[in-house]
Amino acid sequence: MPRRKSAAYMSAGEQIAGTVLFVIYLLVLPFVTAPLFRLIGGLLGVTISEGLQNILYYYILFAATIIIFHSFLGRTSRNFADNLGGACRYIAVGLVALYGLNELAYRLTRLLVPTQTNLNDTTISAQIEDAPHMTLLIVIFLAPFVEEVLFRGLVFGNLRRKSAAVGYLVSCLLFALLHVWQFAVVNRDITYFLLMLQYLVPGLVLAWVYDRTGTLWTSIGLHAAANALAAWTMVG
Repeated sequence: MPRRKSAAYMSAGEQIAGTVLFVIYLLVLPFVTAPLFRLIGGLLGVTISEGLQNILYYYILFAATIIIFHSFLGRTSRNFADNLGGACRYIAVGLVALYGLNELAYRLTRLLVPTQTNLNDTTISAQIEDAPHMTLLIVIFLAPFVEEVLFRGLVFGNLRRKSAAVGYLVSCLLFALLHVWQFAVVNRDITYFLLMLQYLVPGLVLAWVYDRTGTLWTSIGLHAAANALAAWTMVG
C-alpha cells in the first residue's frame, strides 16, 4: 500500500493546541484528576466512584481530542476509506508482530527486573473487577483513540516529516514513559523505568502500521484489538 503523506500531518493550529493537550495529559492529569474529582464531589455533596471518575476522565479527553483534531481526523478517515482492504491487512500483520515481539520484550524485562510488577496492568485488572463495563469501554475504545491521536498522529506523524528515526524514537519512548513514570515516582523506585521495555514494542508496531498506511485508524484499530485481547485474558 502506498504511503499517503497528505493524511499524515497536522496543521499548525492542530500542532499547537495538540501539544498543549499532550503535555497536560502526560504530566499534569495523572496527579490532579483524583483531587479534582474529590473537590467536585465535595461541592456537590456526592461521592464520585473511581469507575465513574475514569469514564468521565476519558470522555473529556475524547471530546477534547475530537474538537482539536477534527480536521486531521477527517483527512485520515477519508484515507482509511480509500484503502480499507490494505489497512485491515496491516492491522492483522501488526497484531501478529506485536504479540511475537512483545513476548521477547517481556522475557528480557523479567531477566532485568525479575521481582518488579507491572502496576499499570495490575491497576487495569483491578478496575475491570470493580467496574467491568466502564473499564472495557475505556480500554478498548476511548484510550486507544486518545493515545493514537496524540502519540502517533501528533508526535510521530509530525516528527516524521523531518526524520523517520526521530519520529519512531521519540514517539516510542514517550508512549513507554506514559505507562510507567507515575508509578516510578509514586513508589520512588527508578528501577520501575526498566519496565518501559514492555511498551517499546507496541509503540514501534503502532507507529509502523500508521506509517505504512497513512491513516491513523489502522493504528487505532490495532491498538483496540490488542487491548481487547489483553482484557479478555484478564477477565478470563
